[in-house]
This record gives sequence, structure tokens and C-alpha cells, in this order.
Amino acid sequence: MTKSERADYVLGELMRLYPETPIPLDHHDPFTLLVAVLLSAQCTDKRVNLVTPELFRRADTPQLMARIPVGEIQGIIRPCGLSPRKARAISTLSGMILTDHGGEVPQTFRDLEALPGVGHKTASVVMAQAFGFPAFPVDTHIHRLAQRWGLSRGRNVVQTENDLKKIFPREHWNKLHLQMIFYGREHCTARGCDGRRCGICRALYPGRRSPVITKKA
Repeated sequence: MTKSERADYVLGELMRLYPETPIPLDHHDPFTLLVAVLLSAQCTDKRVNLVTPELFRRADTPQLMARIPVGEIQGIIRPCGLSPRKARAISTLSGMILTDHGGEVPQTFRDLEALPGVGHKTASVVMAQAFGFPAFPVDTHIHRLAQRWGLSRGRNVVQTENDLKKIFPREHWNKLHLQMIFYGREHCTARGCDGRRCGICRALYPGRRSPVITKKA
């Protein structure tokens, strides 16, 4: 298969397997999504969803969040890991949203990435899922899948994101990145597949004999 043929197969198979793509992180508006995505760094979505109900009960707007002491935020989010850094980021970005953006989560990559704790991947998730802007958030798992499926040789998530944007239609980006996450968690996990075991890997490379050694993200 050519890369284009592999991309077409992946898109068709993921559309078949995951016609619906609910957002894994519980939230009810752009601000709560932003906070949830920030918390998900090096933490599972499941754990974030266990923590955010208490956090959002205390404060689910920038106005309310900015009033909570950082130590109190940290105590609530501790199970998510990296709690000192994440708590400071949540507190500071809440204040910045109030002072710099009129209390509304900004709707540009530039403004989102200027917020503490918000990198390109987090900004991409917010732009795609909160505002419907075409984006292709790439985490380490999607980076790994793209290499196993012969869709990218990128040495980092930035290069992989650029490669995926070139081979998949723009109108599918927002849904496709979630479909890849769902498939990866269910079938093509870090330990469960090495490029030779899951259905998509076998279909794309039926003659593959050696495991795929992915480039570090």
C-alpha cells in the first residue's frame, strides 16, 4: 500500500469502528474543558474525571477559580500528579483570562498558548473540541500509531501532526484524532501491539515480521 492508501484504509476503518466520538474529558464549557485538558497531562482521562467534579463544584468559571488559594486547588487535584505546577497554572491562567480576555477563554492558538500550562496540544484540543476549529492534537500515543501505520516518520509530535494534516482531509481532523485515541486505547496499546498484532497493523502490513521501533516523541 502507498501512504495515501494506508491513510484511506485507516480513515474508513476508524469511521466504521467509532462513528460517534464523545469527548473523553467531562466538561460543560470551554473553561472547564481547558482545565480538564491541562490536568490530563501525564494523567489518565479517567482519573481527571474523578477529580474535576469536586474542583468544578468549588469553581467552574475563571472568576471563581481565581479566588481559590493555589494550595486549595493543589489539594483537590493532587491525584492527577504534578499538582504544584498544575495548580499554579490553573490559578494564573484564570486571572489572565479575566484581565486579558474579558473572562472568556481565547479562541486563537496564539492566545491559548500564551496561558501558563497550555502547550500546543492542549490548545489544539480546546480549539477543536470547544470551538470547532479544525485541529489535529497529537499526543505520544497518536505519534506512536502514526509510525506503526506508516503515516509519519516524524521524530516528534510536531512533525507527526504536520504529516497527518497533509494526508487526511481537514474536515476529518477533529473527529479522527479522537478515533485514533479510542482505537489506540482499545486495540493498539503501548504494550499490546508492536506494529504486528492489532487489526489495522496487520491489514496495513501483513508481511511485517519485526516490531516497529517508534521514534521518541
